[in-house]
Amino acid sequence: MIRLYVPYDLAPGAQFTLDEGQSRYLSAVMRQTVGDTLAVFNGRDGEWRASVAKVGKRAVTLTALSCVRPQHVGPDLDLMIALVKRGRLETIIEKAAELGARRVRLVTTERTNADHIRVERLRAIAMEATEQTGRLDVPQIAEPVKLDRLLADWDPARRLLFCDEAGDAPTVLEAVTTPGPWAILIGPEGGFSPGERDRLRALPYAAAAALGPRILRADTAAISALTLWQAAVGDWR
Repeated sequence: MIRLYVPYDLAPGAQFTLDEGQSRYLSAVMRQTVGDTLAVFNGRDGEWRASVAKVGKRAVTLTALSCVRPQHVGPDLDLMIALVKRGRLETIIEKAAELGARRVRLVTTERTNADHIRVERLRAIAMEATEQTGRLDVPQIAEPVKLDRLLADWDPARRLLFCDEAGDAPTVLEAVTTPGPWAILIGPEGGFSPGERDRLRALPYAAAAALGPRILRADTAAISALTLWQAAVGDWR
């Protein structure tokens, strides 16, 4: 069934008009007509069955019918990713949504070297991936911030999994043993600077971890770390 994210409150009989892009998708691409049904969600009220009430030249109106799944969110997991080239970053955002990250925090480091970032495009990619996966919440995509500033404002109750390429750290499955709020930090293509690595290793809430014997690109590292974390303490168990 077609699934769409909508920003509107969902209740029996509620009517709402989709934006131009979603309206075009339903009417021109999926050929939906009045009376056809689909699934909608807003990240708050669960998943609802809705029907097409009106198909106009530029807008489609839906009517919410009934809730088919109560609201649920996955583990409290952030992915912190140093900015990389646009194509790889877009892949990371898509896979982070598929793999259950609740938030993606974009960071800049001493060795960050990336294209101009369009955060709104990344948010659209996250929304489309969420619609495809069946999850009921869209991951938040934060504006880029310097790593130093992010660490200065850190809540120590959230553990930080620092993916270290130095080769002397335990594996992710060894480093992550307890559930709770976590964040995974993936560095830039040039790796963390020695100063950044020393600071991260000194943090009492941080756990350094290795991703195997090979050096991984940022997108592969992010996917691998998310997968291993989910297998260790996430909702895959």
